Amino acid sequence: MQRKEFKLGDIVKMKKKHPCGSYNWEVTRMGADIKIKCLGCNRVVMMPRIKFEKGMLRVENESK
Repeated sequence: MQRKEFKLGDIVKMKKKHPCGSYNWEVTRMGADIKIKCLGCNRVVMMPRIKFEKGMLRVENESK
């Protein structure tokens, strides 16, 4: 399986929506764990990279 490409500051769309109703998240930290911030309610979540890559659909907006 090929790794999905994303960078710090990218806006990504996830498969499941957050309880606030938003599908879009901003990548705020990268490493073995990924920290993402919900763009609907500003909630911050950390998850293992593998789980994040499985749940990510695509990059919506790339950081500059």
